Amino acid sequence: MNYPMSLSSNSTMNPTTPSSATAPAEAHGHVPDSVTAAVLVHSTSLEGTHAVVQGPDFNQPLSLNQLLASYSNIGFPRVVHWQAIDLINKMRNWRLSDEPINPDETDESLLDPAIGRKSNAKSFSATRPTWFHKMIDVIVTTAGGVEEDIIKCLGKTYMGDFSLKGRDLRMKGLNRIGNLLVPNDNYCKFEDWVMPEKGTVWTPSTLIDRLGAKINHPDSIYYWCHKNQIPVYCPAITDGSLGDMIYFHNFKNPGLIIDLVRDIRSINDQAVFAKKTGMIILGGGVVKHHICNANLMRNGADYAVLVNTAQEFDGSDAGARPDEAVSWGKIRLDGESVKVYADAAIVFPLLVAGTFAKRDEETAVAPEKQ
Repeated sequence: MNYPMSLSSNSTMNPTTPSSATAPAEAHGHVPDSVTAAVLVHSTSLEGTHAVVQGPDFNQPLSLNQLLASYSNIGFPRVVHWQAIDLINKMRNWRLSDEPINPDETDESLLDPAIGRKSNAKSFSATRPTWFHKMIDVIVTTAGGVEEDIIKCLGKTYMGDFSLKGRDLRMKGLNRIGNLLVPNDNYCKFEDWVMPEKGTVWTPSTLIDRLGAKINHPDSIYYWCHKNQIPVYCPAITDGSLGDMIYFHNFKNPGLIIDLVRDIRSINDQAVFAKKTGMIILGGGVVKHHICNANLMRNGADYAVLVNTAQEFDGSDAGARPDEAVSWGKIRLDGESVKVYADAAIVFPLLVAGTFAKRDEETAVAPEKQ
């Protein structure tokens, strides 16, 4: 069999002639200086200027706070988690006394600097210290973030599996949310329970406040938001079961009005007149944009912590890095920000443990005394 062969024009086929690629004689006893210089490059000392990479020592007793502190020099994404903890603590620790106050400023402008807003009810169980002890000023959420909170007080949610067949569940009247199962009867209870008052012009935030007052249940986030006067904004209030209820209600009692304009004025004013603002955003989409856009009105937030798994390459709002928000004026040029690429349901409880929960431990009050 003949095999194809490629030869240069000046090649020869004398097997007794050494190859022209034979290494020089000095290669057998000495590494060329050029190779040494390329590989064994001298390092600049980092001692005293950079932290040493070191993981937690599990041979010693280790508290949760010590474990979280070890994230600061454990390397790779854990460092970002520690930066988020550090930044949230900066939001919590900032005081008006840290900066001179313009005597022309009104009391209205001296709002609490930490405006933390969360996106969805799935991770809200971890945020109990924030709304239970009024550690945040504003919440922005989705319609699902509202209705799931109320429905869990009216009926139970069960553990299921991601692989359950939708057809089988539909025939049984079971709704799947990830690996959670919500009986459709729970939504029927929700419809019977949600009865807007006739003749009232609502905004999404006043409607949510009304729901929190009416549910009167300590397991509800919005019960505590009502009690602590924390406004909850939901720009997409009709995009969920609440929208279904509004649709059905309109057949029975036409004329229900929900005023979005009053809410956009309210959240924008809170940002504009705040001395400092901080954003804590879980997830993306309408919630992330609504929060960031409110801060655009004041030339950007001072602090921002973003937590989601999205990447920027598809052009999505969730995937955008904080620096993109800087270009829009939604985070200040001198603002501090960090994005944690992780599942918020896993990471955010750790962030709360290293930030808000510390204050919760220091100022804990029995629920019945709240």
